[in-house]
Amino acid sequence: MGGQSVRTVIALCAAGLLAAGTGTASAAPAASPANAHPAHAVQRPKGRPVLVDCFFKPQTRPDAFILACGDGNSRLSSLHWSQWNDRSAVAKGLNFVNDCKPYCAAGRFHSYPVIVRLDRPEPWKKHPHTQRFTRLSLVFPAARPDGYQRTETYALWD
Repeated sequence: MGGQSVRTVIALCAAGLLAAGTGTASAAPAASPANAHPAHAVQRPKGRPVLVDCFFKPQTRPDAFILACGDGNSRLSSLHWSQWNDRSAVAKGLNFVNDCKPYCAAGRFHSYPVIVRLDRPEPWKKHPHTQRFTRLSLVFPAARPDGYQRTETYALWD
């Protein structure tokens, strides 16, 4: 894994840890009466899955998305969605990545064509009746940032 990928993973992990520490009891689902749903009934979240952004806002078919919440050094832009259903979503767009040379504050952003795939929907802890995508994959069909593989896969925050 290259330096930029490591920085991106660290930023995503830090954002996830920060978010986990800021939860409140009000985010927990309310208890339901014992007779409201039989024990064997499974309540499936309603609606299409969402993409949760850095500010914990649900997004559907966003035209842009920040991948590196901690520093903004990797972001998606010009997203055009060809699919968004109960299992996955697919878009084409650009990944703008800071080369961090000689260091990130002085670095330059470079754009790379990318195919974005979202999948593995699960209930969102903050809103248990809402499905959210839990995995994002980037496929670079041509050039890609130094240290990146042709396909990069990230676990998304909750």
